[in-house]
Amino acid sequence: MEFRGRDSDLRRLAGLLDGVDAGTGTTRGRALIMTGRRRVGKSRLAQEFCDRSGRDYLVFQATRGRNAMAERREFLATLTQSSLRAPEIFAHLSPPDWNGTLRALAEVLPGDRPTVVVLDEVPWLVEQDPEFEGALQTVWDQHLSQKPVLLLLIGSDLSVMEALQTYGRPFFGRATKIDIAPLNPADVQVMAGLSAADAIDAHLITGGFPEIVQTWASGQPRVEFLRGALSDPLSPLLVAGELSLLGEFPQSSRSRAILEAVGDGERTFSAIAAAAGNSGSLPAGTLNPLLRTLEAKRIVETDLPLSTSSDTKNKRYRLGDPYLRFWLAFLRRAIPLVERGRGDLALDRIERSWSTWRGRAVEPFVRESLTRVLLGSRWSDVEAVGGWWNRQNNPEVDLVGADRAPTARRVEFIGSVKWYEADTFGRHELDDLARARGVVPGTDEDTPLVAVARSGFDAGLPLAEHWGPEEIVSAWG
Repeated sequence: MEFRGRDSDLRRLAGLLDGVDAGTGTTRGRALIMTGRRRVGKSRLAQEFCDRSGRDYLVFQATRGRNAMAERREFLATLTQSSLRAPEIFAHLSPPDWNGTLRALAEVLPGDRPTVVVLDEVPWLVEQDPEFEGALQTVWDQHLSQKPVLLLLIGSDLSVMEALQTYGRPFFGRATKIDIAPLNPADVQVMAGLSAADAIDAHLITGGFPEIVQTWASGQPRVEFLRGALSDPLSPLLVAGELSLLGEFPQSSRSRAILEAVGDGERTFSAIAAAAGNSGSLPAGTLNPLLRTLEAKRIVETDLPLSTSSDTKNKRYRLGDPYLRFWLAFLRRAIPLVERGRGDLALDRIERSWSTWRGRAVEPFVRESLTRVLLGSRWSDVEAVGGWWNRQNNPEVDLVGADRAPTARRVEFIGSVKWYEADTFGRHELDDLARARGVVPGTDEDTPLVAVARSGFDAGLPLAEHWGPEEIVSAWG
């Protein structure tokens, strides 16, 4: 399949390789840690970069659960088959440790021209052999960093990959890091040939995962895309979610139950505990560490009310991945229907809940987008865009712009997000928003009001600023 998008990521990688070629770093070689959610396209990006670079390269992907000795033998066999042209004898060696294995790599790397070495699924190498990190550090310091090589260390387990850079760990301070995000809404718009409003819908459904976006025919309406995907049990839209979760969370795990509870729309600690328990609520001592682990993996995100008053106990939880949010809400239950040839019933269920689900799902995306939109505007000092709520959720304010988070010194504006299919943002919505002034700590009757709407605004509304889908998507271009 043709590789599309990722131009900025490819430019960053090419810039690093150019730096190796020019010898501008503190060491001749450079190391890069590449992180990102599973199935976001890190491996495909690395392969495309290697192919486009025109340089000799090695790509080695670890295998989960493989014996460490077998893994090292496979590494050397891959080395002999790569364009680095290692001696054939390497394929028959059985090195006793990773020190010897990586030194063999260093011996093969040329000293007069840049090369690229990709180690994919590094967390599995660490899992197989606790000495891998130390060996990598030793051989990097003594041998690999003296060669003009760009070393890419790739992994999907964000907690493990970030730990590699932690002070006290062997490889600390030796690598830079880039996070490979899903395709942004501007990329989705171009690839799927959609209007800005429809591109946002597509992003909420696909999460920007390349393998799913590439199945969206140019200009295809949302319902038609879903109808096609729900007619095929092997469609990427259906399959990617289960594969992503199974890579980290077995179906029987408590973490999986927590994710399903959050995916079903539970946002508070007590509601998640009740939904995730088998015969009763999960105890706090069980739920708390599991939520912290999910937060460390950036699968679950925590929101706090943003205002000048601290309220650290009034947390709301949500899934950080838009596609996983859609998959857990609709598709995990749709799979049995699709397998029985009744994707039409699954589509009907989605359509009945689509407007309500989308109205909630689009809010965190809009907040993140506004932090980009506001750069260079009258609110360029706004560094945080969040929401505000009290324990009764009355009122619940979609947008709060402030100078910092989670506790602001100043609230610069409050706002509302109305993502109606056809209705405009009107006087009724404005009056609801105005009533929140003075209730949100840090606001008064002079606090500016702003709004974001999918289908436009009534004329003459006294809004300090308003934005539509075009402005939201263009912020990512």
